[in-house]
Amino acid sequence: MAEIVVERIYSLRLKHKMKKYPRWLRSKKAMKYIRKFLAKHMKTEEEKIKLDSSINEKVWERGAQKPPSKIRIRVVKFDDGVVEAELA
Repeated sequence: MAEIVVERIYSLRLKHKMKKYPRWLRSKKAMKYIRKFLAKHMKTEEEKIKLDSSINEKVWERGAQKPPSKIRIRVVKFDDGVVEAELA
């Protein structure tokens, strides 16, 4: 069984990042941004990141045009390089 190496809580500000995209693409781009952010800060590949369905539901809660302005995520990295994320 894999052991926990790192556990962190991140607050991501999506409001300013998503304003540059068309309204109908904002939630889709927000999900890609979250995955890219976690890959960079947890130093792993994007393929090894597992997002909990609660993150997806929170981002898409108000539809494709209005993702939340901020989101808090609890992230755990295991010794085999797998990263799991869920809402904090």
